Formats: sequence, structure tokens, C-alpha cells
Amino acid sequence: MDGYFTTKRHERLREEVRTFAESEVRPRIPEMEATRSVQHELSRLIARQGWIGVTIGREYGGMGLGHLAKTIIIEELSRVSGAMGAMVQASQLGVAKIVHFGNVEQKDTWLPAIASGDCLPTIAVTEAEAGGHVLGMTASAVRDGDDYLLNGSKVYVGNSHVGDLHGVVVRTGPGSRGLSAFLVESDRPGFSLGPQQPAMGLHGFSFGELIFDNCRVPASNLLGAEGDGLPVAYSSSVLYGRANLTAVSLGIHQAILEETTAFSIARQRYGKPLHEVPSIKLKLGQIQSRLMTARLAAYHAVHLLDNGLPCDAELMNAKLVNVESALDSARNAMEIHAACGLFTDRPVERFLRDAHHIFAPAGTSDVQLLRLGEVALGTSKGQWSERLADLVRTESEAFAGVGS
Repeated sequence: MDGYFTTKRHERLREEVRTFAESEVRPRIPEMEATRSVQHELSRLIARQGWIGVTIGREYGGMGLGHLAKTIIIEELSRVSGAMGAMVQASQLGVAKIVHFGNVEQKDTWLPAIASGDCLPTIAVTEAEAGGHVLGMTASAVRDGDDYLLNGSKVYVGNSHVGDLHGVVVRTGPGSRGLSAFLVESDRPGFSLGPQQPAMGLHGFSFGELIFDNCRVPASNLLGAEGDGLPVAYSSSVLYGRANLTAVSLGIHQAILEETTAFSIARQRYGKPLHEVPSIKLKLGQIQSRLMTARLAAYHAVHLLDNGLPCDAELMNAKLVNVESALDSARNAMEIHAACGLFTDRPVERFLRDAHHIFAPAGTSDVQLLRLGEVALGTSKGQWSERLADLVRTESEAFAGVGS
């Protein structure tokens, strides 16, 4: 992709992140897998590299490098640890709500702190009873003088247990215009966390429950105006969530290829390397082909996003292609490893577990296909990427000033 989508600056960034991931993240993976504990220290260490601020403008201390650079950062971390790639992608969702909907004071207060790594943001939309049906949420905010009182809970919140600033979408009235978004600091009275639940994969990453019990939040913490909660939720999911999860899948997919190729070279069968067995070489070719196609879809989508062009369909397709192809390749890798892949001394079973975690967030593959079907029929309801194109174009122009 060098020279087509990526510049020398992108490739220097890739090398920087890869070096860090190999030296600082990989040695911690055995402990992460054994304990399944939230990686508070490592999450902070990654944040202090400045990478959470990759899409934050330089006027706020961010990198101002846009969505392709963000993809590369998440991809390279996920190549070593899907959990830490997921940590960065979840924080980026928290960035989106402030960049796109924050007022001057909110941006001045929070974006420099996020860019420096002193603040990890999240976004909290999903509820246990509503699932992906955003309009089915019941968590509420009621005006009380100069404040709002928040009640209810949110689940599957990425970075729940390491986050400092939660972007919470709750109900302030009926219907689609009755949702509003608030910035809620993690030390506010009335805010608490549910216990971190052990999960199948992404060990070290927290995605848990936020609980609000008469949590008092000043009206100045409202993002946008009352009734802007749906755009906050959807734009974060469409423009950041799908692209970010695509990047996590891409990094895991790259790791699958590297690990399986190395295994097939080192392993001997019938007096020659395993990859000389035709069925094995065929499966390696399938993994290679899927990965090439997946990366093309991913980079193309965020390239359009960086240039302020409509790309909702491309982002949907990128998430669909990357998630499904990573899962298919993980299965092929397990087939090539055979019984060896079932033991935890090799990472291939971790790749399979982690890849499954990327399937549901920001829409399952069925959801992406339904939306793409609407694109084909000409019945889709506008594009979030087009609505926010002016701001994205500003980010792109900032990146263009960096040079190659």
C-alpha cells in the first residue's frame, strides 16, 4: 500500500507502533491471558504515546493525522494484542463525540488531556434490554436546576474500567429526538462500575457496565443540544466504530498469516516443510488473498473519510469484509495447526477467540449486509460521512500540511 494510500509518514508511524508493541505489549501477553485482568498500567502507557490523539488537531496537542493513521495504529497494536488494539479503538469512539459535537469549552478542556494520554474517553450507548436497538434505551436524564440527574445503566462499554470520561447517551424525552448525550467524569458521585466479567477473548481489555444512580452532571456537560443523542451515537459508530473495528480485525488477520506461515515452514511432514503439502499451501493462499482484499477495503474506506468524501457504504463493507475474512482465516489457521492449535502455548487459538469479539459491535455482519442492500436499492437514509464532511475535510487538510 506504500505510495498508494500510505505515505512515508504513515510507514514511519507503523514502524514506531510495531516496535512499541513488540517491546512493551508482547511480553505482557502471558500475564494478560493467565489473569484476564484489566490492564490499567499498560492502557495508560499506550495512551501516553499520544496515539489516542491521532485524529485530534494540533491546536489541541493532537497528532492531526486522520483516520488512515488511526487505522495503522490500531492495526499494529492488534497484530500483537487484539485487547490493546481494542483499547485504543474504544478510546477513539470517545474522541469522536467531542471532536464532532463538543463546544469550544469542552474541546479546550478535554482534547488536550486526551491527546497527552492523561484522559481515556469512552462512549456508552448500549443497554442490556435494548441491545443494538438504540431507540429502545431507558436510561434517563432529568433536568434539575443547572444540572441533570442520570439514572440507569449501560453495558458492553469499551474501556469501562480504565475510562476517565464517559460519553453517555440517555433519554431526555420521547422518540428519536428524545436522546441526549452527556460527558460524565468517572469520579462523579452516583456513578459506579459493575464487576468486570471474564470473557472469551480480548483478555486485558475492559468492556463492562456503567451504573448511574442519581448521578448529578452539570448542564455544561451536555454534548450539543438536548435531542442530539442519536447523531452522537450513530456518527461515532459509523465514522469511527466501523473503521476502528475493521482495523482491529486487520491486525489480528495479519498475525494469523504470520503465525501460520511460520508454523508451516518450521513443521515437517513427509520429510519436507508442512507448507509443501498442497492442501496446506492452498489454505495459506486463501489467508493471503483474504488479507490483501481486507486491507484494500479498509484503507480505501478511511482514505475516503480522510478526504471528506461520502463513504458510509465503504465503511460498512470494510467492517464486513475484515471481520468475516479474519474469522475464516482463523479457522483455516486452526485447521493447519491441527491439535497444536488447541493449546495455549501457541497464539492461534487466541486469535480465533479475539476475532469473534469484533463481530457484533457497530453492527453484526447481517446489519452491514442489510444496510448495503439499502444502498443497492437506493433506499438508504443519507450518509453520516457526508453530514460531517466539512469537519473531516478540515482534519484531512491538517494532515496534508505534514508532508510525506
